[in-house]
Amino acid sequence: MGNWVENEGLSIFVVLVWLGLNVFLFWWYYLAYDVPPKFFYTRVLLGRALALARAPAACLNFNCMLILLPVCRNLLSFLRGSSACCSTRIRRQLDRNLTFHKMVAWMIALHTAIHTVAHLFNVEWSVQARLEEQGTLAAVLSSLGDEPNESYINFYRGTIGNPVGGLYVAFTYLAGLTGVVITLALILIITSSTKIIRRSYFEVFWYTHHLFVIFFIGLVIHGAGRIVRGQTAESLAEHNPEVCYRNFTRWGRTRSCPIPQFSGNPPMTWKWVVGPMFLYLCERLVRLWRSQQKVVITKVVIHPFKTIELQMMKKGFRMEVGQYIFVKCPAVSRLEWHPFTLTSAPEEDYFSIHVRIVGDWTEGLFNVCGCDKQEFQEAWKLPKIAVDGPFGTASEDVFSYETVMLVGAGIGVTPFASVLKSVWYKYCHDATNLKLKKVGVLSPRAPRAARGQRPPVKTEPPTLLWLQGGVSPGESNTGGSDPALGLYFLQATHFAVHHEEEKDVITGLKQKTFYGRPNWENEFKSIAGQHPGSRIGVFLCGPEALADTLNRQSISNSDADPRGVHFIFNKENF
Repeated sequence: MGNWVENEGLSIFVVLVWLGLNVFLFWWYYLAYDVPPKFFYTRVLLGRALALARAPAACLNFNCMLILLPVCRNLLSFLRGSSACCSTRIRRQLDRNLTFHKMVAWMIALHTAIHTVAHLFNVEWSVQARLEEQGTLAAVLSSLGDEPNESYINFYRGTIGNPVGGLYVAFTYLAGLTGVVITLALILIITSSTKIIRRSYFEVFWYTHHLFVIFFIGLVIHGAGRIVRGQTAESLAEHNPEVCYRNFTRWGRTRSCPIPQFSGNPPMTWKWVVGPMFLYLCERLVRLWRSQQKVVITKVVIHPFKTIELQMMKKGFRMEVGQYIFVKCPAVSRLEWHPFTLTSAPEEDYFSIHVRIVGDWTEGLFNVCGCDKQEFQEAWKLPKIAVDGPFGTASEDVFSYETVMLVGAGIGVTPFASVLKSVWYKYCHDATNLKLKKVGVLSPRAPRAARGQRPPVKTEPPTLLWLQGGVSPGESNTGGSDPALGLYFLQATHFAVHHEEEKDVITGLKQKTFYGRPNWENEFKSIAGQHPGSRIGVFLCGPEALADTLNRQSISNSDADPRGVHFIFNKENF
């Protein structure tokens, strides 16, 4: 758990506080229903299942309050951009919004399971108590409410036994019906959010995730039926259950033990979730407003290996390095929004994204942009595009360090295209105020040759080919001096014979590419030795396995002495 949390960038402190609040709420509400005399008679009917149902319900309210906040992207971007309220450490936590969103979702699933199982026992015992033979306390309690001027404690008023009685409660009572609906919605949301579904069937993930609307509507009205009932305060003043339960056959015949009166608990969930729901509604309204603003595609560039570049313009659009946007193309789908990292620099008069054609939606975008045609595509024939964003990421902090390592696997180098371009623009125009002095770019992910076989005779580096055009002009303007670019790319081992040439044959840069799979421990130790006493930013956009490796190396190669070298690990997460 600890390694996973550190890998995802969430601090142990944040996770422990969140877990601690869950434990506190569970224990507090468990005692609130298991100890007070108000629920004495309710416990007679339901036993410990009453407290075991109500305690996770409180935790559900708490986590459902939190689940929407991490996906309020505009709110998070506002907080992240406000240096007055967000230090670098806090901004790093905001960058892990989706990690926290997933953790809260799993906690909701856990408490839903506990809550559901406990209520299954509650329903069974309520139905059973209603049919119990007279002469027992449970039978007397269940019969309350049958006569005028009596209030009931057993919410089940039927006379049908289990299992039909239980099914009757599940599908005719408001609490039962909404419970079934929101549980099914939650199951569909969680099962369609797995990595396999997200990557292979994104549309399924997208559409089922919007069942959260049904989930929250059902959640808010779930408690309106008030099936959990306790003794009223007025009745407790006249009828002490811890004394009167022994004389239940004489209730109403003595002044000390009148017939107890009961009332249902008022619904509380809306008090927990109304604030986040309002914030999320504002978030969606902002997104809707942004999606109506006109976006013009100024240029479409087809790059090798099924990658296209869209250059766009939008009035009032402002961006920072490493940020991302959500894109919708109504000609492909009227509902789907997909995230893409911005590959242009803030200094440029347009913004751009690079799209690898890997699925139905990207294939549709490829076709509507005319990339499947040989003839030149007129600008007026290009599709309409809606853009939401930009939104902040960890890469925005790249200029807070003097030395950074940018590690991108495959298409994961895209966040750093914007960084590299902006570095050169800043260096060319005002190098004296540029804190960043050295940039190392590593792209280690590539297929290995099988053991005993020679490397491929010819292998192209797909992601760095389009990166070449954006960086090499800047380098040529500065003579290839610092900020130095150390590029590490595995695939092109056959190019090593050209190492003596003036420019690198892969990138076209004067700074040469180093070949082979990086030895991360050696790389970190080498960088640490070259920059003693420095804070070195490590930025990754890549798979979790690589993130785990880099995170461990960042920790193990950082000095315990605050004055020593420290590697600060950051991971793109959107």
